[in-house]
Amino acid sequence: MNQDLSIINLVLHASPVVQLVIAALLLVSLASWSVIFSKLVGLSRIKARNNEFEQEFWSGKNLNELFRTASNKAESAPMERLFASGMREFLKLRERQLDTGSQLDGARRAMRATLQRELDTLEGNIGFLASVGSVSPYVGLFGTVWGIMHAFVGLSNLQQVSLATVAPGIAEALVATAIGLFSAIPAVIAYNRFARDIDRVAIQLESFIEEFSNILQRNVAGPATAPVR
Repeated sequence: MNQDLSIINLVLHASPVVQLVIAALLLVSLASWSVIFSKLVGLSRIKARNNEFEQEFWSGKNLNELFRTASNKAESAPMERLFASGMREFLKLRERQLDTGSQLDGARRAMRATLQRELDTLEGNIGFLASVGSVSPYVGLFGTVWGIMHAFVGLSNLQQVSLATVAPGIAEALVATAIGLFSAIPAVIAYNRFARDIDRVAIQLESFIEEFSNILQRNVAGPATAPVR
C-alpha cells in the first residue's frame, strides 16, 4: 500500500507532543533568522561608518572640528563615539589644567568605558544564536525519541508487524530531529560569523584608542587654550 510520506503529511499525522516540539523549533528558527538578518545589516552599517570616520580622522582635519561634528550627529559610528568621549574628557581635564598624566588617563578611561558599551551592544542577541545552535538538536532528538516510543506503543497492538507499518511512525518521529538540525545549523554558522566580525571591530576600536592616545599625548604639552592638532 502506497503511503504519503511527505514532510507535511508526516507532521500532520505525528503525535501531539512531536507536533508541539516541531512548532517550537520552527518558531525558534524564525526568531534566529530574524536575528541573523538584523545582525548582518547592523554590522555591515557599523563597519562602513567606522571606515568612513577613520578616513575622515586621518585626513588631517582639526580634532576640535571633528569633535564638534561628532557631538552634533544624531547617529554616529562606534569609532566616532569613542573619539567623542575621549576628546570630551581630554578637553574637560585640560581646562582644569591638570597634569599631563591625568589628562591622558582620563581620556583613555573614558574611551575604554565607551568601548565596553559599544561591544555590549554589538554582542546583543548573538547569545540567542548560540543557545539555538546548542539546544535545538537536543529538542529535536527529544521529539524523535517520544515519537518512536509512541509508534512502538501503537505497534504493540498489531498481530503482524512489517516495514510498511513501522516506517511511517519512525519517519514522523525523525522529522523532529531534521527540523532541530534545520534550526541549529544556520544559527551556529551565523554565530561564528558574527563573533569573528565583532572581534575584528573590537581590534579596530582598540587600535584607534592607542593611536588617538598617542595624538593626545603629543598635544597635551601645549597651552590649555590652544586648539588640538
